[in-house]
Amino acid sequence: MQWEIERLPDFLLKTILALAVVLLAVARTAFATDPEFVARSSRSFWPEPIDSPAAFDRASRAEILVFAPALAKAADRDEAALTAQFHIAQADPAGVRKIAKRLSQVLLDNYRIAAASCSAGDMLCDPIADEGALSAAGAALPGRLPAKFQAWYEEARAVDAVYAAELVRLAALFPQISSEIETYSAIESDGFDRKDRHFLLTFDDGPTGNGGQTDRLIPILNERGLHALFFLIGESLEARLKENDAPALNRLYDGQCTGLHGWSHLSHATWADWQSSIIHTRDLVRHTFPDQYRPWFRPPFGERRPDSGPFFAQHGLRVALWNINSQDWNDFITADQVAHRIARLMLLWRRGVVLQHDTHAKAAAAVPWLVDRYRDAGVVWDDCR
Repeated sequence: MQWEIERLPDFLLKTILALAVVLLAVARTAFATDPEFVARSSRSFWPEPIDSPAAFDRASRAEILVFAPALAKAADRDEAALTAQFHIAQADPAGVRKIAKRLSQVLLDNYRIAAASCSAGDMLCDPIADEGALSAAGAALPGRLPAKFQAWYEEARAVDAVYAAELVRLAALFPQISSEIETYSAIESDGFDRKDRHFLLTFDDGPTGNGGQTDRLIPILNERGLHALFFLIGESLEARLKENDAPALNRLYDGQCTGLHGWSHLSHATWADWQSSIIHTRDLVRHTFPDQYRPWFRPPFGERRPDSGPFFAQHGLRVALWNINSQDWNDFITADQVAHRIARLMLLWRRGVVLQHDTHAKAAAAVPWLVDRYRDAGVVWDDCR
């Protein structure tokens, strides 16, 4: 018997669709948590203190030179190689090359910015003309490094191969599965539009229950004068309001900012009610936090519809993506590795939006380390307000 979708009973059709959503989520989670595709870093191998803007620039040039050839190599694959590597049904090699070229240009620009602080006799200060020359200089790096940098180089090369694969996988799937790897329009921001050495801390998925991780993290931010943007889940906020009234939550989030993460943590690219999810969450967050509310929506998983721009413009909202993914939610990475991963990506991209989650204890551990690490490096933690 040949089944036709339109003849299936409504309850059975809904069950099949729900199962498909669950299977997609399971597949996404299973792949994302594969330790093979999570770049875990240790800054302990870098042999010099980063105690000045010039020291930050020196470390930045080194990281860029290692990563540039790793990205070029990871992106130079045909569809068969991409689908085999990432266990996906289809891939877009042209899209991968386009995104890799854009990121390579960012790396080249960042190298030039970092080279502006070079002094006579400084290391890794050669003028570089284009992206190809940047990759070539990176490939030639091992023969030029003093012995004290060799352990750092070997660790960085291994980490960067995995991180490059992370980015190429997202590029290979885009736009069939949308993510932070690319923007759709000027209404979306991924962090690359910030000033050099400027970073914004953001935290997703809260609030937690009374006395939970959100309550532990915010005092840490306040003690250090940090003003972060929290993207709230509507149903989590509704649950928290049953424990604490709005004035109490306003006192908790005082000095911080609140944005939208949808009513439930579901893909807003495939959810039929994505618009009502955003409006319902906006109304609750704006009503609960009249002073802390900011009109930014962060799509769960970074997934949103490519034609959603007019909706956001109509409702005075912008889409907040990120370019520094902490992976703090991932069981395969420790709190120390989260902090060190962020620190490395800050050197690489030199500006941006840091994605963390106030539902996990790793964020509270990473923030103080990062602030102390770059206290004298010329880093600016942007004020969400």
